[in-house]
Amino acid sequence: MVEHLLAIDDVADDFEKILRWAIEFKRAWKNGDDVAQNFFPLDTLAIGSIYEEPSTRTRVSFEVGINRLGGYPLTLLKNDIQLGKSESVSDTANVLSRFLGGITYRCFAHADVSELAENADVPVINALSDKHHPCQAAADLMTIIEHFDDTEDLKVCWVGDGNNVLHDLMLACAMLGIDIHYAVPKGYEPDEDVVQRTKDFAEKNGSKVVETNDPVEAVTDAHVVYSDIFVSMGEEHMDDKANDFDGFQVNEKLVGHMDDDWKFMHCLPAHRGDEVTDWVMDHKQSIVFDQAENRMWAQMSLLSFLINPVCPQASLKILESLGLEESMLNLDESILNNFESLKEDLVINKIDLLFPKIDKKIR
Repeated sequence: MVEHLLAIDDVADDFEKILRWAIEFKRAWKNGDDVAQNFFPLDTLAIGSIYEEPSTRTRVSFEVGINRLGGYPLTLLKNDIQLGKSESVSDTANVLSRFLGGITYRCFAHADVSELAENADVPVINALSDKHHPCQAAADLMTIIEHFDDTEDLKVCWVGDGNNVLHDLMLACAMLGIDIHYAVPKGYEPDEDVVQRTKDFAEKNGSKVVETNDPVEAVTDAHVVYSDIFVSMGEEHMDDKANDFDGFQVNEKLVGHMDDDWKFMHCLPAHRGDEVTDWVMDHKQSIVFDQAENRMWAQMSLLSFLINPVCPQASLKILESLGLEESMLNLDESILNNFESLKEDLVINKIDLLFPKIDKKIR
């Protein structure tokens, strides 16, 4: 069965593992580890990335990340294909599935990426929609874990619009048992179905979900404050929207209510002087550029997790580059019975394959 990533809770059961893989793989790759730098799970595969709107971090991080994993990144801008115009989304999904090993889709309407996934025979990753931004959430929690050794008593807060970034941030925090407090103006609350899913995870994992309309209340004693632009792409016609966010700027006064070791996060691009001041953005405790870099590493982990090689060459090259022996494999029996079946069936859980090798190399 093909797995898709439309919202971050689609990988809830494996989320912590995916983040750990990203952190360890990033460390190993930057240290020049030959195993990490020769790990090519996407070898021979083309990964198509569809964009309905301009992109900096998403496009660059996917193209570079896919290339580093041995794949061929194929960028498709909205005028390059007939998606939803002279060809239906379902027909486009069926056609692209014949050529590509996976599809990433940055769109406006979440219904469009959902329809694409319903009709695709290869994994579809939501690279941003009006309701969810799972790749950003993966990078966000990866960054938080890198900067805080212990997340048990961590308090993450959001100040701004109840938008797609908040949706997946709150889900991701609750999935890991991290308290999430969010301050939004009245009328800009996150979608109720997402809030309920978040509360369900929080109850299961022993964390809190707290909503307020008061930014000071949200940030008090918090360890992380996260903000985003007040007027998103496609909302430029909403002339008065920014006025509703008076008092929601993250500035020196607001972070003064936080823990002394506060961290500032932003998904970028930032509108300096609106939702955040230069003082906060450029502060040594701002981690926005670590966060931006981690888009690539988190997405590489998600790609490796979701996309299985579809040809013998790709499968065998992974085994050869890892130099794994049967005794090193630590795979669930439900995935494979023995090493020979792995080679014959060509179904590889790359997360489990790479973890033992990386752990051995860096410890």
